[in-house]
Amino acid sequence: MAYDFEMQSCARRARHPLAAACALLCASAALAQGPGQAAADAANAANAGDADTQLLAQAAPGARTRAPALKEMVISASREVQDPDTLPMSIDVIDAGRMEREQASDIREMVNLLPNVDVPRAPARFSLAASSAGRDQNSGFNIRGLDGNRVLMLVDGVRLPRSYSFSANSFGRDYLDLGLVQRVEILRGSTPALYGSDGMGGLVNFVTVQPDDLLGRDKRIAGRVAAGYDGSDNGRKLGATVAGRVSPEWAWLLSAGLGRSRALENMGTNNVTGAARTTPNPEKDRSESLMGRLVFTPSAVQKHVFTFENVDKRADYALLSARSATVANSDSRTDMKRWRASWQGQWQQLGTALADELQLMASYQKSDAREFVTETRIGLPYRERDVTYDEDSIQLHAQASRLLRWSSSASGKFTYGLDYLRNKVVNVQNGITPPAGESFPLKRFPDTTESATALFAQAELHNGPWSVTPGLRAEHYSIKPRQNGFVPTVVSNSDSALSPKLGVMLQASPVWSVYGNYAAGFRAPNAGQINAFFENPVAFYRNIPNPDLRPEKSQTFELGLRGRMDRLRLDAAVFTGRYKDFIVDQQLVAGQPGNAANPAIYQSINVGRARISGFELKADYDWGRWAGGDWQTRLAYGYTDGKDTQSDKPLDTISPQQLVLGVRYERSVVGVQFNVSHWSGKKAGDVSNGSTAWLSPSATVLDLSAQWRIRPDLRLNAGIYNLTDRKYWRWSDVRGLLATTAIADAYSQPGRHARVSLIKDF
Repeated sequence: MAYDFEMQSCARRARHPLAAACALLCASAALAQGPGQAAADAANAANAGDADTQLLAQAAPGARTRAPALKEMVISASREVQDPDTLPMSIDVIDAGRMEREQASDIREMVNLLPNVDVPRAPARFSLAASSAGRDQNSGFNIRGLDGNRVLMLVDGVRLPRSYSFSANSFGRDYLDLGLVQRVEILRGSTPALYGSDGMGGLVNFVTVQPDDLLGRDKRIAGRVAAGYDGSDNGRKLGATVAGRVSPEWAWLLSAGLGRSRALENMGTNNVTGAARTTPNPEKDRSESLMGRLVFTPSAVQKHVFTFENVDKRADYALLSARSATVANSDSRTDMKRWRASWQGQWQQLGTALADELQLMASYQKSDAREFVTETRIGLPYRERDVTYDEDSIQLHAQASRLLRWSSSASGKFTYGLDYLRNKVVNVQNGITPPAGESFPLKRFPDTTESATALFAQAELHNGPWSVTPGLRAEHYSIKPRQNGFVPTVVSNSDSALSPKLGVMLQASPVWSVYGNYAAGFRAPNAGQINAFFENPVAFYRNIPNPDLRPEKSQTFELGLRGRMDRLRLDAAVFTGRYKDFIVDQQLVAGQPGNAANPAIYQSINVGRARISGFELKADYDWGRWAGGDWQTRLAYGYTDGKDTQSDKPLDTISPQQLVLGVRYERSVVGVQFNVSHWSGKKAGDVSNGSTAWLSPSATVLDLSAQWRIRPDLRLNAGIYNLTDRKYWRWSDVRGLLATTAIADAYSQPGRHARVSLIKDF
């Protein structure tokens, strides 16, 4: 659940996979003719502005300032709209109202107050690559100690591109603009039973804004304009969204965003040119986003959503820290572009023997990532590196569900469906002055088509206070490369996986419930791991393909407790996971580096077994009214421990424990929030190379923010973050640094900074 101080906004309500999906589509068209036509579906969700309007309308002298809580719904946990309190799993929901109040301008700021969830910065790139430590940009999510492509990221149920890194090149996954997002759902724990490969650590689904989020029940046209400033990177953002209802059947929405910023600030003070530099390199960032949406609701039981989304980000760097005795000047540019077109159709109340509800989705998505680096060298040839990583994907989804009832106390729902994914992956490296022994253009892996076909089924069974949710997914994936002159001979890879899950919940009393769940998961290898190739004949080493690479596997367990009392909301969970066949890239498998007679051979390989366990606690308490306003407190705590059980060494991806304490004061037009975040220090015994690693110390950070609701349609947000100007580090950014490093400050977090935003609804 979203542990928010204000009212929560209500969310809106194989072999021939293409032929199978088309058959389901044709069947749905026939089924949809059965139900009679009714009035258009009424919108029942309130946006952040509407929630404030309700709050103000109900506020009166001596009365409580909060409206009754509206039920929050999620879709990611079961791929259907459900109350998260009825689901046997840990879920966090961050809605647009909360992101607005906390002024979260990117995914990293969005999860700062969620223990056991983190967003590492992207690894150092270009000629700065010396470790996995990160200085800038966002690489993706870390959930309960698993990160990278082990966490599945979606936008409206469509998979986001994966991260990719090879040598000095690294591409993250931040193809997003939060200005287009209405709600973010974060599922902790394994999710392949519902979504297939990659969700071993969890899932993050970004649900974009719908016309009804602005229009409500009775508006024919509505919109929102937002402008903001973030002192952590001198960022300025402007966004505008407008929606309209042409008729009861047709509604539309257009949203656009524009951002400009500089380098992410840190607490470094050494402003020299060269490797000793700790202050940020000069940087100019820009971001542009556009989304158009058309919603057709021919009846109360049928709905079609057509979406076009485009996100374009660019960062230009002057790499002063890369200058040396042989490098006179170095500049770089990073581009990340993603666009998608999708259709989602929904039919309800079909009343057939096969289904009561039917959902179909088809999407096409293209993403392009590029790193371009120039180096003017002294006594050496001028050098350019132009590296691209592109994904071109088609995704199809068909899902049907049937209501079940055996008696007045026993009922359920059976859901089944089909998923198909086809992804074309391309990597090219070009430029001037190629690596020794190679010539441009070259590829680190061949052009590859990845595909996956899956059948899944899930049941939700209820009998009195008990509910049981079994599920099973059968998936077959294949990786088919194209030779096309690639050296060496390419290899294909394919396999199948069964991903079962089982959830059990007991509603022990009207306010207390307990749950447990088990899930098995997997992550298939990708094109860059199967066929990665690089050869340096001067240093006598090479990286070769591995045709025998197996998928990673997991088994996870979770036990949880929920309390929903009048003033107290409590969630606690313990979890543990067992993992095997982790894929580790560029591992030495034969030979010796620098030995001409026995050159070193590197490969992506499956290694060992791992265990990850931990605990989470989240609580909100309403103290009632005092000093003219409403007082609430928040507590959140997360602890995770992980170990490679084969080598008996700690897992370096585990972040230290985090404690969040917060207080919020609410009046009719003003809300003030004070948060304290504490991170424990990383100990040598918690790191695989603890004797030589740089360890992040403990830190306590204070944040103060406020919202002034000037009018029901106009809100001003302001805050001071890192109030005491504390120098601190996040472990996810510095892991991989050596204890001997002289530039640790380059990886520190921003000092004291302000954020301001103004939002106008119309």
